[in-house]
Amino acid sequence: MLPITGLYASILAIIILWLCFNVVKFRRGRKVDIGDGGDAMGIRHIRAQQNAVEYIPIALILLAVCEINGGNTIILHIVGVALVIARLIHPSGLVNGKGATFGRFYGTLITWLVIIFLAGYNIGKYIGQYTGLLL
Repeated sequence: MLPITGLYASILAIIILWLCFNVVKFRRGRKVDIGDGGDAMGIRHIRAQQNAVEYIPIALILLAVCEINGGNTIILHIVGVALVIARLIHPSGLVNGKGATFGRFYGTLITWLVIIFLAGYNIGKYIGQYTGLLL
């Protein structure tokens, strides 16, 4: 069982659906059949949704592997909460501003740190298991 990963995967799925809804709302409001219609706001909504779909799966795979391999429950929750926060602030910064806005910058940074941390944690678990080192 993967209850922790299941929790955060479900929350993040709702975030993805919210971002998809924003794209649909934009397209219906501007009568854009496919794509962004050359509209800057449409491009921002689509990129916010695509960005989430690009990063969330790898983070969840790493979280699930960490949980399967007996990762610390508290650490898993901290990482899960950090990822949810990052994925909430990123689209607000991307859609509502240009350049390196607070949400865009820190949403990306936190997402990357979560992925790097989980990758390192899993590598450390592997090395520890096969070398006898306690990592």
